[in-house]
Amino acid sequence: MPSVIIRVVNRSANSLPEYATSGASGMDVRADLSSTVVLMPMERKLIPTGLFMEIPEGFEVQVRPRSGLAIKQGLTCLNTPGTIDSDYRGEVKVILVNLSGEVQEVHPGDRIAQLIVQKVERAEWSKVEELNATVRNEGGFGHTGKQ
Repeated sequence: MPSVIIRVVNRSANSLPEYATSGASGMDVRADLSSTVVLMPMERKLIPTGLFMEIPEGFEVQVRPRSGLAIKQGLTCLNTPGTIDSDYRGEVKVILVNLSGEVQEVHPGDRIAQLIVQKVERAEWSKVEELNATVRNEGGFGHTGKQ
């Protein structure tokens, strides 16, 4: 039994996103294309899915890359994870980029990304003059060194 129901309009010929295995966190989403899209090396394009969602308040849907597409073709998603907010009602589109040195093709119905449903917590800022100290304090990028 799902923990959240998301209403969806599917204007594509593809099936709805689905979990590939019982342990999968993400649902594969497919390209809604009338013809093949060519991506040159380092080129990015917005790929439609034909999906429109009504995500319940308190949730988001994240768009993430598919590992197989990344390792096999060098295609990945930009703005990752992309967030689909609960009040967005437009078509879900995926920003794909070709990080390989070869021309890549995206065909109609190809699995192009995965969708992950996440609960969202809302925060409130509390403005203060100073923060509590920690062992790390201001140690940032690479502060622990190489070992």
